[in-house]
Amino acid sequence: MSLPEKLHLPISRRLFVSGAAAVAAGPLLVKPEGGYAQIPTRNARHLPEGVFTLGVASGDPLPDGVVLWTRLAPSPVTGGGMPDTPVPVEWEIAEDEHFRRNRRRGLTTAVAGLGHSVHVDVRGLRSDAVYYYRFRAGTQISPVGRTRTAPAARSRPRNLRFAFASCQDYQAGFYTAYQHLAQEDVAFVAFLGDYIYEGPRNPNAARQHEGTDEPYSLEQYRNRHAQYKTDTNLQAAHAAFPWIVTFDDHEIDNNWADEVPQDPGLQTPEAFRARRIAAFQAYYEHMPLRRSSLPSGLDMQVYRRLRFGSLASMHVVDTRQYRSDQPATLAAAQDPALTMTGPDQEKWLVDGLESSGSRWNLLANQVMWASNDRKAGPEQVFDFDNWDGYRVQRRRLLERFGAGRVSNPVVLTGDRHCTWVCDLRPDFDDPSSPAVAAEITGTSITSGGMPDVAAFHASYDPIMAESPHWRYIDNQRGYVVCDVTKDRMVSSLRVVDTVWATSATVRTAAEFVVEAGRPGIAAVQEEPATARAAARWDGPIFDVHDDENAFPLRS
Repeated sequence: MSLPEKLHLPISRRLFVSGAAAVAAGPLLVKPEGGYAQIPTRNARHLPEGVFTLGVASGDPLPDGVVLWTRLAPSPVTGGGMPDTPVPVEWEIAEDEHFRRNRRRGLTTAVAGLGHSVHVDVRGLRSDAVYYYRFRAGTQISPVGRTRTAPAARSRPRNLRFAFASCQDYQAGFYTAYQHLAQEDVAFVAFLGDYIYEGPRNPNAARQHEGTDEPYSLEQYRNRHAQYKTDTNLQAAHAAFPWIVTFDDHEIDNNWADEVPQDPGLQTPEAFRARRIAAFQAYYEHMPLRRSSLPSGLDMQVYRRLRFGSLASMHVVDTRQYRSDQPATLAAAQDPALTMTGPDQEKWLVDGLESSGSRWNLLANQVMWASNDRKAGPEQVFDFDNWDGYRVQRRRLLERFGAGRVSNPVVLTGDRHCTWVCDLRPDFDDPSSPAVAAEITGTSITSGGMPDVAAFHASYDPIMAESPHWRYIDNQRGYVVCDVTKDRMVSSLRVVDTVWATSATVRTAAEFVVEAGRPGIAAVQEEPATARAAARWDGPIFDVHDDENAFPLRS
């Protein structure tokens, strides 16, 4: 929210470069819930040094606005290091990186109750336009971020280019993929879950988590999020584009389902509810989310919809907060009462897909839809944390996809630490069942560490021969860049040669084509096998705890 124009005092180029002047604006500040509060300016003049150690970010682009984020945290992994008082923070957004063509400017309040995080929902911007933004607290100036608004709702964009990523275990390696993602020419990044990992310190990893145990309290989750945010490559990727984020399991506890933790024998219902409340608040405090996602007790609203003109709609789903507990057997997975989304979200999703009016309907999704047998031969073994555990609801939704009322659905998925590109069918056991959608499950940024590509293909190529809906599989690390036009969507798998060094090279390992009006994957183009072999890692080997492979699989 902006202040009256008479309070909009410019930040000079000299001030931006040196950070040497005091806050010029008066004491009126916008409270997080709106209105004005009298906050003494001395709170901003006597701040610890280095309050912007976590960088800046933006998110959830609209045609006329975007969310701007930062958090004041001079001691990021030891509680934040801020005084327990509200602090005025000035923000500005401009059409140029030198801030000579300012569009909006105002003041907000960073309060201790929200970890001195700042979420500014800026409106009144031009559609489909690039902007630059920054913050000031006291004499300190934040790094400059770059963001972009969405196309106008009724516009007809010729193309949309974006990236998606997931699974960035800090201990599994370095964020070399973000070095390259930050240089891509994309409108936004969709992050599909596992932003942090809750595991304890692993002394044999490439780098170690802070603390000695898993986080349980609000301060511990804040410290874990803040540690991830201190990574300069992750900061660069946040500062380069707006992000559309959703969570999966590791932001709280591995494989949690609604109010059920992974290990109910070790966490009481009361303890896990308290943990979920703390984890949700810390997640909100560190993400560029609107106030509509501010947690309320156990609940946090993260499923939402964003539109990019008439070309595409992004339906962001939540597959954790409302799901039934995972079944234990294949027979139990056939229970029609089991739900991944809860009935309200399912109705929201179906209604939105069928009435979007968009050429393409993209799902920002956490866990894999396609059936994924883990064992070659007649015996079937599945991971029931995925949609394989919720088969009746999956079939019901896929039948709606195939009824002709959803235009060009493509599911974008995280979680697997591998790339799995599939045709989605209502009946995966019937090879003649028609494809009704495509799913592109992207690999991880780091989770799983350096991949053993040969061992992966030795295990899964025989299963792929028995799974005609699988179109491509691989387990290298990286992200996916998607180019969407009226006629087709081309998704490029961008992989790095290492996550166990502080820098890496990147290449396109494969491209996947979906054609409008033709459900499923139309074409797959892979790099030569020699290119993959040439990327073999010859450096040090680190111990990696990969939950994706450790999950107990059941037939």
